[in-house]
Amino acid sequence: MFELAEALAVAKSRRDVAAAVLLLHHDMVLETPAFGTLARGLAANEEALTRFFASFPDYEVVLDGHASNGEELVCWGTVRMTMTGDRFGMVPNSRRAELPVFIQFSFKDDLIAFERFFFDLSALCAQSGVSTDAVRRHVFADVG
Repeated sequence: MFELAEALAVAKSRRDVAAAVLLLHHDMVLETPAFGTLARGLAANEEALTRFFASFPDYEVVLDGHASNGEELVCWGTVRMTMTGDRFGMVPNSRRAELPVFIQFSFKDDLIAFERFFFDLSALCAQSGVSTDAVRRHVFADVG
């Protein structure tokens, strides 16, 4: 399980959507609570990753540790990324943010079937020079 998660981290750190999608089950669900997003299926996951990397073109994640109960895997580490553009309703300061990250995975047919990606939106916004409240209003207006 960890080998799959680590391979996904490497593919995402290269912003290689095609390589990332190869590691995902056709019923893959990607949830990012900080942004209130949920992507179901390979096409939606490919679109979500493409959109994410357009907003964070230097995304890099390093997994420092993991724990498993034999069915699910939780990883933790550090994510580094620079918020760009105005996708979040504000123009960021172009500084690279560094945040702790926690990722929950489940698997099916030897592929990743579920990923829940946790990070602190307030810390990202503070380091990116944008208002957390304004970003939340913009992001959750898109969701609702």
